Amino acid sequence: MLIVVSPAKSLDYESKLVTKKRSEPRLLDRSRELVEVMAQKPPSELSELMSISPTLAELNHERFGDFQVSFTAENARPAVLAFNGDVYLGMAPQRFSERDFTHAQKTLRILSGLYGVLRPLDLMQPYRLEMGSRVATARGRDLYGFWGDSITDLLNADIEASPGARALINLASNEYFGAVNPGQLQARLVSPVFLDSKNGAEPRIVSFFAKRARGSMAGWIIRNRVRSPKALTEFAEDGYEYDPDRSNADRPVFVR
Repeated sequence: MLIVVSPAKSLDYESKLVTKKRSEPRLLDRSRELVEVMAQKPPSELSELMSISPTLAELNHERFGDFQVSFTAENARPAVLAFNGDVYLGMAPQRFSERDFTHAQKTLRILSGLYGVLRPLDLMQPYRLEMGSRVATARGRDLYGFWGDSITDLLNADIEASPGARALINLASNEYFGAVNPGQLQARLVSPVFLDSKNGAEPRIVSFFAKRARGSMAGWIIRNRVRSPKALTEFAEDGYEYDPDRSNADRPVFVR
């Protein structure tokens, strides 16, 4: 069983690392192609392309220019400990044991605009490049075209090698899961949904809470060595409970 999540815009390259384990991204040749394209864009174009401030555009222009082929402890850190957004606050990898990191390496994948697919311990240099960015390259008019089927192909290989049932647990956003071709997945696709209700109103998806809940489920799956989609119904973290009336086998719904 394999889990996919989205990356985060917020990064942490300052806190102390809680593991010495590390690995190298497997689609680096493609990443280098993208860096060459992005490094040629002036900050003003990056600002417009990614809808970011001039200050952030300047920072990311420098990052693309500083990108190095050699990944070291000085210029990179494991992806799951570098991302610092809501998904990762919910996942809490800083509290993983060494065995949790080993299991996560087999079962968790992070979809990335720059790196395609990252394992948790893959070293990652700081960047910002959303999957939905319309970056034209020789491979296509946007990043979905650039990555093509390479992300799906790598996920299929990882699904075959991962422990437990042949299933992909989609805890990524629509923007990032759009880089995956569901029709070519060699596994059952399960997409959990998280709803919140306030003052008796009809439960609905609240983006902020849903992001945190997706990370919380990913961390729960890893820490508890969950190996079957059926066992997801036991998830009861952060006040969420499985709602059988709103659910089906491939779309389990959790309400808080």
